[in-house]
Amino acid sequence: MGALKPWHIAVLVVVLILLFGAKRLPDAARSLGRSLRIIKAETKSLADDDRDLAEKADAQAARQPLPPQNVQQQPYAAPQQPAAPPAVDPVQRVRDN
Repeated sequence: MGALKPWHIAVLVVVLILLFGAKRLPDAARSLGRSLRIIKAETKSLADDDRDLAEKADAQAARQPLPPQNVQQQPYAAPQQPAAPPAVDPVQRVRDN
């Protein structure tokens, strides 16, 4: 089980030419090259996306909550409204006048 020798490659090329023909081999090689470029670009973009996600995760992990402030919180009280004038009965008002 040795490595590929030059005559192995020559036999492989002859078989490919016989199977596919001389006209179709350049087209097949061109298609294979395009496919490999597309695969390379996609794997690179996936790696870049993973790197971007890792950077975002690191940035979020670096966030720390603010320290508590020494302000005493009072229990909730409803806001006070200004005192309304005392209600006057209109009938009583007429009698007094």
